[in-house]
Amino acid sequence: MPPPEVLLLGPGPSPTSVLVRAAQAWPLLGHLDAAFLPILERVQQRLRDLLGTTNAFTLPLAGTGTSGMEAVVGNLVEAGDRVVVGVHGVFGQRFAEAARRRGGDVIEVLTEFGAVPDPAAIVQAVAAGPTRLCCVVHAETSTGVLLDLEPVAAGARAAGALFAVDAVTSLGGLPWHADALGVDAVFSGTQKCLSAPPGLSPLTLSPAALRRVAERRTLPPFAVDASLLTGYFGADRAYHHTAPVSLIYALSAALDEVFAEGMLAREQRHRAVAASLRRGLDVLGLMPLVAVADATPMLTSVCYPEGIEDRAFRAHLRKVHAVEIGGGLGSLAGRVFRLGLMGHGARPENVLRALAAIGDALSAQGRTADIGGALAAAREG
Repeated sequence: MPPPEVLLLGPGPSPTSVLVRAAQAWPLLGHLDAAFLPILERVQQRLRDLLGTTNAFTLPLAGTGTSGMEAVVGNLVEAGDRVVVGVHGVFGQRFAEAARRRGGDVIEVLTEFGAVPDPAAIVQAVAAGPTRLCCVVHAETSTGVLLDLEPVAAGARAAGALFAVDAVTSLGGLPWHADALGVDAVFSGTQKCLSAPPGLSPLTLSPAALRRVAERRTLPPFAVDASLLTGYFGADRAYHHTAPVSLIYALSAALDEVFAEGMLAREQRHRAVAASLRRGLDVLGLMPLVAVADATPMLTSVCYPEGIEDRAFRAHLRKVHAVEIGGGLGSLAGRVFRLGLMGHGARPENVLRALAAIGDALSAQGRTADIGGALAAAREG
């Protein structure tokens, strides 16, 4: 029996298109089949174009964004390496913990959840000692804060450190220019703004990062060893693991949709629906956690008014309106809900449906909600 249809407006996964769902049903081939390899090659090139890089090592790694993070840390960090991590949310904490588990000497530059990190503080920490790697989260999924990468990238370069970025929530929703910025490692996930199923992590490593891998004293973990992955994802197409063929089909279709729309138009669409959502939330008396100038357009964290119970609120949306949103993580648990308008899901009609459902969920807990006014405000733009 198939599961029910639910509008996915949480922090991921995001809705997929008919074309992406259809691609998953293409005939299954072996991961070394001559008819599959051109599809894989095209996906790799599409990812290079989307990331703004010419890196030969650019691939769809099996596993979600966490696998991409493990690949970056597993290849670039050895015991005793000094690693500076900008932490302003749960996923920055995870980046730091991953480096710590690889034996890294981790220095966390902490910012309160929901506040905007000071790039100068991260750069200062990098420059304070011989740093192997600097890690940051571009669009922090737990808070909705967007970090300005340029000053951090420049500071890491000046200090001779490699620079790694979590782009799980930003890739496909905002333009990316990895080479121009000087980013050495980027990982993402397919289930956010790319609007493909979860299970793949787009990953790229610069030549400088690959030199670091070649110079290691110890071997990286087998599953994410960049030198071994190059065997399959490079010209040799040598066996390393069984690639998830159907997921790569889906990603190929999703990337085709991204490039057919164009990243400028895609960014404008995400920003427009985010602005529409904020206008409607304002009428409902709800305040976003992050000011618009510092916020991700694809994910908005919204503060609960006093007296609204988180679990009951989100359960009402799911059961009554078949709309899924996310709760707060870490120190924000119970204090905010997270609403994602990502990729295929970033559409005006989804904003209106979300606002109507949110207004009804507020009413169910005894709070007055001007749903008609919220919908009118959302349409104004």
